Amino acid sequence: MSSGNDCQPQTLTKPALSDKEAAELVDRVFGLKVSWIRSLPSYGDQNFHVRVSAEGADEYVLKITNSEDSQEPDLIEAQTQAMMFLSAEGFPSATPYLTKDGNIMSLESGDARPGSKKYMVRLLTYLPGTPVAKIATNAQILYEIGKLAASMDKVLSEKFQHPSVKSLHRGNFIWNLANVPLLDQYIYALGQNKHRAMVEQVIEQFKGKVIPKLSSFRACINHGDLNDHNILVDSSSASLETPQYRVSGILDFSDMSYGYYVFEVAIAIMYMMIESPDPLSIGGHVLAGFESVVPLTAEERGALFLLVSGRFAQSLVIAAHTALLYPENTEYLTITAKTGWKHLMTMLEVGEEAVEKTWFETAQAYMHHALA
Repeated sequence: MSSGNDCQPQTLTKPALSDKEAAELVDRVFGLKVSWIRSLPSYGDQNFHVRVSAEGADEYVLKITNSEDSQEPDLIEAQTQAMMFLSAEGFPSATPYLTKDGNIMSLESGDARPGSKKYMVRLLTYLPGTPVAKIATNAQILYEIGKLAASMDKVLSEKFQHPSVKSLHRGNFIWNLANVPLLDQYIYALGQNKHRAMVEQVIEQFKGKVIPKLSSFRACINHGDLNDHNILVDSSSASLETPQYRVSGILDFSDMSYGYYVFEVAIAIMYMMIESPDPLSIGGHVLAGFESVVPLTAEERGALFLLVSGRFAQSLVIAAHTALLYPENTEYLTITAKTGWKHLMTMLEVGEEAVEKTWFETAQAYMHHALA
């Protein structure tokens, strides 16, 4: 869901290649003949699922980065190197197919017209699996997602080294959870209604209670977008009543940035709530998995409710703003909004103390079970 390295999502120019142009791009840049191609939904970039007639892995995702982010090759390099690193560490992340020149990416023109915008192009291995958004989540997979989020941040922060990593200090990047206060300038997209009032309440509380605490949180590298469409799973059991899932793919590293461990778990909790019929119960299972790897401090736990609320606000406001600019993509952009407003309202009505009590008691039950 990336939208540039600054706080201006409105500058986004999404690529708009046809299937034919995309297939020609794969041939020209990567030397592979496409036998089948299908456009994939996306926020700001353009993605295609392609099959090629070649030895080895024959399915890929052609990722064409929007023109603004394409101007930051170091950032895309860092994201891609992180994916390669995680794959080598045993995480289910995609890896790039090298260009004919032996590079992991290539800056290409959108078309042959003079002055046409240039887009960074990568061909990534296709990861099989079902998006979490399409399954009925259970406690087991929520715990696994929390555990994965912590494990990924921990190994990235402790072991990932590459010259481009400094580009992950992204300042005012609008999707970094520290930048919830920057939503002020996009809130007009909501109009004047109860939704806007809710978001204004979240932003003010965030400014007063979270921002002053940031320096006490433990820093790390965040994936930053572990949403229910970016996590793929497959079922590892034959039981339809109690399926056991495992994560088979982690997608979309375009929101990677330096942040804090507690950001990652808050983001995961928020997105796992989206499709759930019982959203307030979700957080404890994700938190338990996360804390099995990285236990949160008292300060981090104390900010969790507002961080989850802040991510709801980010997702809902930025989607509304971007949908004004790209009405043809409104359906995809507002996926979260279908239930997001209802869940945020419920959180605020039930209140921080009661919601956190539910989360922490659920997480505590895992601890007792582990010790038993």
